[in-house]
Amino acid sequence: MKDLVLNRRRLIASAAAGAGLLASPAYLRRAHAQTGGVLNIWTYNGFVPDDFLRQFQSDTGIRVNIRLVDDQGKQFNLLAAEAPNPTVDILTVAGHRFLQFIDSDLLAPVDTDRLQNWGNINPVFSESDWATIRDNKWGVPILSGAEVLAYNTEFVTPEEAQTWDTLFAEKYSRRNAYILQDMMSVLMLKMGYDGNMIAYQDDEAEAARIVNEVRDFLIAHKPHVRNYYDGAAEIQQMFVNLDVEVAHAWNGPIAGLMNDGFPVAMAIPTEGTYGFVYTLNVANNAPNADNAYLFLDALLSSPEIGAALSRSSGFISTYKDAADHLSDLERQSTSFPEEQLARMQFFRAEANDLKYSLVDPAVEQIKAA
Repeated sequence: MKDLVLNRRRLIASAAAGAGLLASPAYLRRAHAQTGGVLNIWTYNGFVPDDFLRQFQSDTGIRVNIRLVDDQGKQFNLLAAEAPNPTVDILTVAGHRFLQFIDSDLLAPVDTDRLQNWGNINPVFSESDWATIRDNKWGVPILSGAEVLAYNTEFVTPEEAQTWDTLFAEKYSRRNAYILQDMMSVLMLKMGYDGNMIAYQDDEAEAARIVNEVRDFLIAHKPHVRNYYDGAAEIQQMFVNLDVEVAHAWNGPIAGLMNDGFPVAMAIPTEGTYGFVYTLNVANNAPNADNAYLFLDALLSSPEIGAALSRSSGFISTYKDAADHLSDLERQSTSFPEEQLARMQFFRAEANDLKYSLVDPAVEQIKAA
């Protein structure tokens, strides 16, 4: 896996350099003399392209400190521990987790008037119903993803990948893996229920019954799962080591393997799945808010940067025309057929308190079973 990562980094760097992707806008170059200072960012691996980062620092004199995170819950706990005076300026929150951060006064509303390039975001992402809460925007959408069925094409057929049943099939016993908490939402959808639990906000007993049904299913299948995992690198390593042949995964890590030439593919099964949008957010009381807005506006300044984001992360760019700057293989690894996209719903946050009050204990019960 180390060689794969190193090769991919060289590919990204050479592609970016060859295409002249990240030429800085004139207003950013002019900012050099009047800026400086620092900017602290918490984000996922690949969410700030290396070439963009180097050029931003060179053009502005701002020193950017990046702390990599791999879990929304851990990030929330870190920020809550620092409140009301955080050390971070920009963090990375999935849209369906907004309410948890907003209700704890951890995020500042995004002032879109300070972002000249806000219009470069596809309105499907910037103006959708999940993006506005209490009449405010709370994040800058940069990447979109989905919960997918990933599979090694040397062992699993495209036809088998059209159903979540394959993940639990006897044929792939101990050759499978999934993110346990996310899998619960996907299984609710597969069983015909609302995995967002919005439909059950006034019927907690029914919500509990559904969660228990999914919990019992996963306990019954526990002897057949190779691994419950949490991070992107884990599932990549399992595929590379041939520990698994089929898995539930986020599309980004699987796209990375596809771009490295590994024999893996992904599908959105017929029973459906959930999608999510990653946003960059300004922390409430951010110590370097002006630098944060300069960074965000620079990041939004061109579709080429959107393509670089997609290339480095493996997720789908939210930028208009970003796909025009990707290779055929990169487009293949960051897109799905229209009929599969039609099966995807977005995670929603309205019933999260109810949902996670039931799902979190169920996850622990599955692990302990």
